[in-house]
Amino acid sequence: MTQQKKLGGTFSFPGTPFQVFRVGYGAMQLSGPGIFGPPKDRTEAVRVLHAAMEAGVNHIDTSDFYGPYVTNQIVREALYPYPAGLVIVTKLGGRRDEKGGWLAAHSGQELIEGAESNLRNLRLDVLDIVNLRAWGIHGPDPDFDVRPSMDVLADLQRRGIIRHIGVSNVTREQLVAAQKIAPVVCVQNYYNIANRADDRLIDDLAQQGIPYVPFFPLGGFTPLQSDTLSGVARRLGFTPMQVALAWLLARAPNILLIPGTSSLAHFRENLASATIRLDGDALVELATIGAHA
Repeated sequence: MTQQKKLGGTFSFPGTPFQVFRVGYGAMQLSGPGIFGPPKDRTEAVRVLHAAMEAGVNHIDTSDFYGPYVTNQIVREALYPYPAGLVIVTKLGGRRDEKGGWLAAHSGQELIEGAESNLRNLRLDVLDIVNLRAWGIHGPDPDFDVRPSMDVLADLQRRGIIRHIGVSNVTREQLVAAQKIAPVVCVQNYYNIANRADDRLIDDLAQQGIPYVPFFPLGGFTPLQSDTLSGVARRLGFTPMQVALAWLLARAPNILLIPGTSSLAHFRENLASATIRLDGDALVELATIGAHA
């Protein structure tokens, strides 16, 4: 099997030289419990990153507010100097308090300091792609004005600190507002087989050639639970989580996956999801899970 098939084929970030395999890696879980502090097994975390590179993964999603700082430092420890063709996507717009709480960080100074911190901890001279993480706890906050933060990121882009800009946790209206300030090369929102509020947005982005990167593709901190999903998985001989990832790859050609784990065995399971071919009956059955989302 070719590497392209093993990793779900490829997709490009528009207006960039970056073409990535559709199965990437989300580094969030390399930090400790609650995405706070160091991991229980730093050596295993490094092994997972090495395994990702050996498998051909060339898209890593990370942020300095994972840990905080820990995840980026582990990425640097494991992979610097970075392999040619590796695209590291980070994000700004959040920070952590001393107890691990998640706080918004959208002032100009916070965004600038966040960019500098990502550069320092990843040991980069420029950030390939930076997602502006619009705040909102259980989804986008429709009242959040993305324009001031986008103005700051656009200025960082002009200064050569950021190459390209994406957005995360946004509504359609916030995306359009962001696009009026600078080109948006990717959208990262909450989406999975059971939570499909962004169905129309995904299709619109596909027409624009913009990748959609679902976070919490397996349900978030509480894994997906579905008798239908489990039944299809048993019939196909895979785990429910593998089938859930395969469904995302089948859902639209512009979906890029960044499943995260700190376990080498779990990483290999996630990677194998790209080899699953869902037949028509399976797709029809699985579509019922999110039919009323």
